[in-house]
Amino acid sequence: MDSTKLSTEMEDLKNRLRTTWTTGDFGQIARTYETGAREFVARLDIEKGARVLDAACGTGNLSLPAARAGASVTGIDLAANAIEQAISQAELESLDAELDIGDVEQMPYDDASFDVVMTMFGAMFAPRPDITARELLRVCRPGGIIAMANWTPTGFVGTMFKTTGKHVPPPAGMPSPLLWGVDENVRERLNGGVSDVVTTPRMIEFTLPHSPAETVEFFRIYYGPTNKAFASLDEEGQRALRADLENLWAENNQATDGTTRVASEYLEVRAIRA
Repeated sequence: MDSTKLSTEMEDLKNRLRTTWTTGDFGQIARTYETGAREFVARLDIEKGARVLDAACGTGNLSLPAARAGASVTGIDLAANAIEQAISQAELESLDAELDIGDVEQMPYDDASFDVVMTMFGAMFAPRPDITARELLRVCRPGGIIAMANWTPTGFVGTMFKTTGKHVPPPAGMPSPLLWGVDENVRERLNGGVSDVVTTPRMIEFTLPHSPAETVEFFRIYYGPTNKAFASLDEEGQRALRADLENLWAENNQATDGTTRVASEYLEVRAIRA
């Protein structure tokens, strides 16, 4: 059986994931860490004219800086509303960027199409990591770069997911996305397709002009997974989840002026396609 063909259960899961990521407005969330996204792109030293793919690109946190640097960028994401925002900004700036609605597990691009394949907090959420890894490798040319930014299990965002999971079970039928933030898992998933892998733990900051309590409400409104988690609970359950999240944001807040500044660890992956 072709592994790219979907069972009814997997199709249902993908539809639920699509609904989750199109709920709210991810662009509002992406802006809270866009400085760190620009720094991630800058470390790649992308050459002008390089063919770059941003897999699970969201609203373009990586695509747009890469295009501004002179790359020929393609972005793909399953969330149509995120792609619409990325397209609007690319058109506003007259950037060389093609932005497509699609699935990182089955991308409509030829083999070895890109010099750089990058993803930040995106491809890690696809439900079948083995197929995702295969696709990232397939579309990257030999000698090209595969670069990932993946939340770690022990970082702030990993802890936030686990905190939410105490109240709302994560989707059944898929391994934890946080496994992409573990060095040995990344190496195993890319094994055989790359000649070199370097992983580096890094920190990225969320900066919001809100108090920690207001930040939780901000995420409830705009961040699809948090929005859906709250919506699945009754009033008592929502109060309990809100209290735990408010405590988490407050305990990790580095700002002292009534706003919120929280740093979260991620694993930066740099691999050379064999």
